[in-house]
Amino acid sequence: MVCNALRVPAAIQRLHVLDWLAGGVLACGLLCLATGLLPTEPAGDAMLRIAPLLAFLGTVIVLAELTSTAEVFDVVASGVARAGRGSYAALFVLCVVFASVTTITLNLDTTAVLLTPVMLALATRVGIAPVPLAMTTVWLANTASLLLPVSNLTNLLAADRVALSPTGLAAKMWLPQLAAIAVTMVCLWLFYWRSGRRGVDVYTPPAVHRPADRTLFRVCGLACLGFLLVILIADVPLWTASAAAAGVTVVAFAVRRRCALRLSLVPWRLLILVPGLFLVVETVNVNGLHDILSSAIGPDGGLFGMFRAAAVGGGLSNVLNNLPVYLAGESAVPAGNHEQLLALLIGTNVGPVVTPWASLATLLWFERCHAQGVKVSLKSFMGTGAVLAVVAVLASTTALAVTG
Repeated sequence: MVCNALRVPAAIQRLHVLDWLAGGVLACGLLCLATGLLPTEPAGDAMLRIAPLLAFLGTVIVLAELTSTAEVFDVVASGVARAGRGSYAALFVLCVVFASVTTITLNLDTTAVLLTPVMLALATRVGIAPVPLAMTTVWLANTASLLLPVSNLTNLLAADRVALSPTGLAAKMWLPQLAAIAVTMVCLWLFYWRSGRRGVDVYTPPAVHRPADRTLFRVCGLACLGFLLVILIADVPLWTASAAAAGVTVVAFAVRRRCALRLSLVPWRLLILVPGLFLVVETVNVNGLHDILSSAIGPDGGLFGMFRAAAVGGGLSNVLNNLPVYLAGESAVPAGNHEQLLALLIGTNVGPVVTPWASLATLLWFERCHAQGVKVSLKSFMGTGAVLAVVAVLASTTALAVTG
């Protein structure tokens, strides 16, 4: 009895502050529902809408976690550093490509959670400053999340609203995505990577990284590649493709390394936080936020309306958080204004790089940096992030107007 009595407080003490945040948001949403502040009909509609999103989120994170355990990211990171051959300029371009591709294909939270420690460990191994690599990861986790539905939860919602397939969304967003990455590269070089900011002029390329289990490495690498190909060329739900790919990796680990399979692979924090956010935002939305955002965003579906929606999305995301801001903003955009909705998406994806709480990916990134002892000045983070947010949102929205 004594042992049982001591277990609960110990388990509670192990909870991270983000766990408490997720549980608090869900409790707040359920309280709104129980007290009648949130009618049951919009609550039910919201839960039905996010069911496939939660299935996708849960399975794609498991896929990414096992892929990381199989050392796929370590091999790629080592290869990136060796391909740079000691040149900072080459390493810079390769790291941008690496982080961008990870975000686009496996979503921004994967980049924040799994790529950040890999990049920081790489900095330690080759003796280079960690902050440039860390900032590359967090900025591109946000700004490179426009192209595909899998890149960001907001993309899944937007693609559903405007009835765009993965290839259809990519056809709309390829130029805005290139613009956002280009602006990010310029800001990264000026603020963190240029000579005098990065610490040293050359680095020593690392040795070839050889995974401990080459079979698991190959299976997980092929599962990720197959997942990407399926969502691009086949008309199947995203959660089905991610579940199939995750299933392949789970089976491989069950055969080769069963001890790596644990319940903590499932992103419980996200699976609790997302429904809570939906319930809270629906509550605020039906109690006045919709009218405020409708007035702020306006009904103009033209160029001015696009810039207005992008500015509201980016600005409010840094005050609150990009996911609830997109959810509330989506209902304020007139149903036929597809370009304006995509501009709102740009604001909520590219814009939240100023405050630490602007996106969940940024919060997760700060947690990983702190765990590895890497200190990033909050003043510098917010100051440089403000420049990036303004220029990247403007550039990407202009590119959307061109493609539209």
